[in-house]
Amino acid sequence: MNAKLLPNDDDPVLTAASVLRRAESARVYEVAHHTALEAATLLSARLGSTVLLKREDQQPVFSFKLRGAYNRMAQLHANERARGVIAASAGNHAQGVALAASRLGIRATIVMPVTAPQVKVDAVRRFGGAFTEVVLAGDSYSDAQAEAMRLCAAMNATFVHPFDDLDVIAGQATIGLEILAQYPESLHAVFVPIGGGGLAAGIASVIKARRPDVRIIGVQASDADSMARALDAGTRISLNDVGLFADGTAVKQVGALTFSLCQHYVDEVLRVDTDAICAAIRDIYQDTRSIPEPSGALAVAGLKQYVAGHGPADGALVAVVSGANMNFDRLRFVAERAEVGEQREAVFAVTIPEQRGSFHRFCNALGQHSITEFNYRIGDAHAAHIFVGVQTAQRGEREALAAAFRANDFRVLDLTDDELAKLHLRHMIGGRSPLARDERLYRFDFPERPGALARFLDRMHPDWNISLFHYRNHGADYGRILVGIQAPASEHELLRYFLSSLGYPYIDESDNPAYRLLLCA
Repeated sequence: MNAKLLPNDDDPVLTAASVLRRAESARVYEVAHHTALEAATLLSARLGSTVLLKREDQQPVFSFKLRGAYNRMAQLHANERARGVIAASAGNHAQGVALAASRLGIRATIVMPVTAPQVKVDAVRRFGGAFTEVVLAGDSYSDAQAEAMRLCAAMNATFVHPFDDLDVIAGQATIGLEILAQYPESLHAVFVPIGGGGLAAGIASVIKARRPDVRIIGVQASDADSMARALDAGTRISLNDVGLFADGTAVKQVGALTFSLCQHYVDEVLRVDTDAICAAIRDIYQDTRSIPEPSGALAVAGLKQYVAGHGPADGALVAVVSGANMNFDRLRFVAERAEVGEQREAVFAVTIPEQRGSFHRFCNALGQHSITEFNYRIGDAHAAHIFVGVQTAQRGEREALAAAFRANDFRVLDLTDDELAKLHLRHMIGGRSPLARDERLYRFDFPERPGALARFLDRMHPDWNISLFHYRNHGADYGRILVGIQAPASEHELLRYFLSSLGYPYIDESDNPAYRLLLCA
């Protein structure tokens, strides 16, 4: 793909060569710095390809956005600087504008939605100092942008667009120049996350101008794929709604400039789902010990999908890790979904007979697989319905596990790709049961090691019925399970003796007020 004029020949600045010239003279290094191009050794070994990570999460504001924001503001004339700038953002662009304002001595008003995480609002104020005012308006980025445009007109200020501006695009394009300088060897493809398209447009333009043989592959979240849809349709479109997990790239409509550049210089755009993004976050952590935000991991998720479909590449694969402004409260969700995203966990609903010995047969059917989750509540006199997560080592094991369950005459439903089950139903199994008479509730701790839960289940074969069982592996040193056991009051002394003989520390929770309110029959 050669650098060429876009369809609007009256605007010759929209070429790869012209973006390259702007990028070569960009002033980003007055505030940003060259970031590392690191080898992802673990991921490379798994994929059979040389995988390199462009670490834009190492910038002072923990994302690439500083490059474009600063370059745009550095180009302002003296009278424009005196009037100040306005920006709208939910996070990373706001931090870039704030730091640029502080360094350049320009007053900035940054409009953020009231739903913006407090950690990001605080960061904007910290980076901008006395030069930045934060205005909270509206529930979404669109609301914030509308307020920013109103203020822009009222104050006669300059609007610093997060992506659809040539100076912003040129600032982001310097990442492409760094990649080419850092890796002059055989380069197969560069994977770039896409929101509004500024990063992809800039990187694609300069790399195609210098090395047109290198593929540029954009990556979007499947529920925020405005660029992919626009390229498919041949024109910009506006999405009614976008998913917010990858909030840094949740853009309903891409820019006019960015669309034109991507249309000519981006080779393809891949869509990845939430589970794949979570798995990519973990991949980056394992190789770098850093935690990117969801949008920051998009490129790695797309790279993995590309290799899965095309096989090992004949040259290096570069993924741009675009940011690390992760909300801490998302980490639990990410850890939960990464196993499924990497297909290291299969999730099933299995129906077994409600009779003595069924749990034991179920554990035997698992073979050497470790249980990652086990949820059960008595609800039927004849059939027990179990929600179970099982650790898998490679693709295809789901089918083998399902076949093993069926070979034992257990009905099985594969829930690994069921969003409702993974997000909600796994937490809702239980409740009151009229069959749970004479139930006692116990919490156990036991050393967490492969097969530990199976061994625990294997020993739980007294004369009393198990009416409730909950376990979830959270990667801790000790596993924690909750067990309901039905035993008449006359046998409680025997039950306590049995529990003591198991050798696991336990707590009797039968009088816990929450249990008695929500679960007790």
